[in-house]
Amino acid sequence: MVIDGYVLKSKLHQGGMATLWDVARTDCSAPEVPLIMKIPRIKGGEDPATIVGFEVEQMVMPMLKGPHVPRYLAKGDFTRQPYIVMEHIAGESLRPTLEKAPLPFEQVAQIGHRVAFALHALHKQHVVHLDIKPSNILTRPDGTVVLVDFGLSRHDHLPDLLEEEFSLPMGTGPYISPEQVQFVRNDPRSDLFALGVMLYHFTTGERPFGQPTSVSGLRKRLYTEPVPPRALRPDTPPWLQEVILRCLEVDPARRYQSAALLASDLQHPEQIALTARAAKLDTSGRIGTFKRWFKALGSEPKQDAPGTAQVERSPIIMVAIGTKTNTPELDQKVLSTVRRIMEIEPGARLACVSIMRTNRIGMDTLTDEQGNSLHVQQLIAIKHWARPLQQALDMDEHRLTFHVLEAPDTATAIIDFATRNQVDHIVMGARGNSAMRRYLGSVSAQVVAEASCSVTVVRV
Repeated sequence: MVIDGYVLKSKLHQGGMATLWDVARTDCSAPEVPLIMKIPRIKGGEDPATIVGFEVEQMVMPMLKGPHVPRYLAKGDFTRQPYIVMEHIAGESLRPTLEKAPLPFEQVAQIGHRVAFALHALHKQHVVHLDIKPSNILTRPDGTVVLVDFGLSRHDHLPDLLEEEFSLPMGTGPYISPEQVQFVRNDPRSDLFALGVMLYHFTTGERPFGQPTSVSGLRKRLYTEPVPPRALRPDTPPWLQEVILRCLEVDPARRYQSAALLASDLQHPEQIALTARAAKLDTSGRIGTFKRWFKALGSEPKQDAPGTAQVERSPIIMVAIGTKTNTPELDQKVLSTVRRIMEIEPGARLACVSIMRTNRIGMDTLTDEQGNSLHVQQLIAIKHWARPLQQALDMDEHRLTFHVLEAPDTATAIIDFATRNQVDHIVMGARGNSAMRRYLGSVSAQVVAEASCSVTVVRV
């Protein structure tokens, strides 16, 4: 069969809502990527949300770009034949991995980091997925996570057809967030709750809230605490329990405020500030559950949730500190600049980074003449640099991290760290101009030229 210039070669998958076909162009032009066609199953008697969800996906997919979503090519109208033609992602989903749970902790953190990285890229495009689960997460051969199935998603700049036409919670039972149960569909932190459910399952082998199939069953997560992972798997690291339980908070304001912040913590577990969550071994009991139930009983959904603007309100600011190259005057000016930025970004996290230069070839000296670690000395130096800032802004440990990077090239190390951690703004000092520096190029010039985020260069 041929549909609008695409020949259906073979059926790849038939689900309850749609069928996926391997397709090729009839004009024999070689596509840049393998293609699939998604056709909704419409034979009469289907849930109307299935049809509306396909309309939503047809609206949203052309708006999406980047490696974390399938490339969109074409769509067909419901008046004749509805379909979507998109890139065929060859890798398998995370669904089979779920069957292997519990997983090694390092693998849990790696999966969480990659999914959070993809979610941040999606949220920056003004889309909340709202159906994050293992079967909707694919992996390219190079390890890049790809998010699929946008039938329940919401785009801040497009009509929300599902919200306009239906009054029941939309999502997949085990993964749906508390605010989705209350019909709030515009909060990107809902996706972080779903990711927290996945991390819990990967860590313990169990779902934190079971597999409810009714609205009353879904509402239990508004007042029922999940059993702490360490109660089910005693060797769970405190930092991992801290991350998981923070993702599963009922109140979105108590979760991570962006996927980039979650990805950063999973990359740097040694930097995670532990709270009472990390030490919990049991739920709060019947009295605590009753209090939570009573609070949920009178709570109203927050229809004025910030949407994907929440991502912009929780940026990651990176300051590159030259502990040996900066003058006191330059240090003070960089500190003042960072302070002004943090004052106008109350939800920002600050990553203080210093580069410890290493040789490209040969052995490096890692200790001083007294045998003290140079790495530790540099770490202490950047903590000392940040102390006035921390005191002036009353910054808690969740908003401040410290990193000493060992690398032969300072500029490349700064750029790589900013890319890996989804940094939104780099602040760095630059020494005075000189003929030699103009000839050889400077670190700040390379960072400005190659960084994908904003860069502020401070001079005395």
